[in-house]
Amino acid sequence: MMVKELRSQSGAGIMECKSALKETKGDVEEAITFLRKKGLAKADKKAGRDTAEGRIGTYIHQGNKIGVMVQLNCETDFVANTPDFQELVQDIAMHIAAAKPRFATREEVTEDILGKEREIFAHQAKESGKPENIIEKIVTGKMEKFYEENCVLEQSFIKDNTISIGDLIKQKIALLGENINIGQFTRFEI
Repeated sequence: MMVKELRSQSGAGIMECKSALKETKGDVEEAITFLRKKGLAKADKKAGRDTAEGRIGTYIHQGNKIGVMVQLNCETDFVANTPDFQELVQDIAMHIAAAKPRFATREEVTEDILGKEREIFAHQAKESGKPENIIEKIVTGKMEKFYEENCVLEQSFIKDNTISIGDLIKQKIALLGENINIGQFTRFEI
């Protein structure tokens, strides 16, 4: 009975659920946490694998003034055609419409943009009278905030702000067993 409950809540296989319940001495909540940690570890191992398949998804916001087109990549067309993957594509497209990210990852932010942002943050800290030895720490903190606001993988998911889009993708990697990443996206607004 507990295995069935854990399976329905986690989406994990029977043997994984039995193992998790054994490991956590029958505590279903702890077993869910155990499975999530195990799944995220598996997802990290899959991160380097090639993603040559996937889907292009779209989202048009009510009123037809905001639209998004997003490319989400995976390893096989089998996974690309699953309801879980298609739901992820739709969720990410909707998130992009709402959160207005400029980049998919930190690595996409150019050195020119980073340099300008650092310069602005340093100038703001100096203008507010902060001592020189504190300014670099302030700039580092503000750069982290910049990434959180502008890189989709680091943004809090609009449907569940306790996880980032990057964590959401890792959860789907653990569930579907394939590497998944955002190829590119475009956001239109009138």
